[in-house]
Amino acid sequence: MKAAVVQVQIGEDLEENIATCLDLVRQAAGAGAELIVLPEAIDYWGDKAGVPSIKSDIPGPVSDRFAQTARELGIWLLAGSIHENIPGGDRTYNTSVLFNRSGEEVARYRKLHLYDVQIPGRVDALESATIAPGDEVVTADIEGRTAGLTICYDIRFPELYRELADRGAEIVFLPAAFMLYTGKDHWEPLIRARAIENQCYMLASGQQGINKDGKATWGRSMIVDPWGTVLATAPDGNGFAMAELDFDRLDRIRRELPSLANRRKEVFEHVPVR
Repeated sequence: MKAAVVQVQIGEDLEENIATCLDLVRQAAGAGAELIVLPEAIDYWGDKAGVPSIKSDIPGPVSDRFAQTARELGIWLLAGSIHENIPGGDRTYNTSVLFNRSGEEVARYRKLHLYDVQIPGRVDALESATIAPGDEVVTADIEGRTAGLTICYDIRFPELYRELADRGAEIVFLPAAFMLYTGKDHWEPLIRARAIENQCYMLASGQQGINKDGKATWGRSMIVDPWGTVLATAPDGNGFAMAELDFDRLDRIRRELPSLANRRKEVFEHVPVR
């Protein structure tokens, strides 16, 4: 199966954001991709005050556009993440939705780990002020192969990826809007580490560029195989990176280097959480 990770600069214009993303999805599908991953926050990236005007139910007017495109193109499509409305709430969920070739929703994941990070002079983020955390680990079946869903900051929490591996994940999605300051040093090492540790394909799709508030995202969307080899990386700018997912290779790696099977789970089951 050929997979593509889309890289795009998102702004505050909902319609423009969706149109740009869908155009890139069509380009990737035209190049042969059957599984396409979009970045985090594909509906809106800007002043938090603008979120109430663009948040959407799922199913709803935003997710329906991506469902229709998946159906039209006959592809699997992970609609990065959008701001999912919480009825009666002030916050939204940061939500990924996976559509199959018929445009049917087969999985929905709400970001577990919220980006509450202050690095003086570099990063000032309090995602929990406007986003509510999810509480479910989510996997989906993609034509006989198991995929796990994660979003951006989740990459720093290896226990989530090990849980996904325990649930059979062979592909893990990582839509993101990774900050440039941390991304330049941490993005690739973290993605490759999660791929190696869990012997899975990592499909990491990142926003790129600088918004009007000066927030810079790293981009460098990439596909990494279960050996930790970077198969494809998107250059700066809007576009996509594409690679073949070779599941025979994945099976061989897990068979020849059985680190998942060799784990001593019984040693750690009773270790207290601190």
